[in-house]
Amino acid sequence: MQVPLYQAKAEFFRMLGHPVRIRVLELLQNGPVPVRDLLSEIEIEPSNLSQQLAVLRRSGIVVSIREGSTVSYALAGGDVAELLRAARRILTELITGQRELLAELQQADPQPAFTPAEATDAPDSPAPPAPRRAQPAAN
Repeated sequence: MQVPLYQAKAEFFRMLGHPVRIRVLELLQNGPVPVRDLLSEIEIEPSNLSQQLAVLRRSGIVVSIREGSTVSYALAGGDVAELLRAARRILTELITGQRELLAELQQADPQPAFTPAEATDAPDSPAPPAPRRAQPAAN
């Protein structure tokens, strides 16, 4: 039985759903990168990077290249780089929209925003109730 396309897409995006995997893919956009360079850029334990590279390799999104004792990784195709660029454009639009909404909200209510620090500094604020102690059981 064939997997529906929407399910295959969901599994694909789930595979991308780890920050280390996304960072690896970003670093590979400009060509193959040796594992030692990935380690220095990402600053995680070698075993963790190895696990994340294995997930990407099994999915077919990256390939490993061995040159002597050096193992490098590269994107399996250019579509992944385009997907990352599309994600950046979408995030930029979302953040821009949020900033515009925030500006509108601030114009509609020119009062300064309430901060939790102000609550502790306010002299009129009542003290929180004292914790209740358990009473010993009467025999």
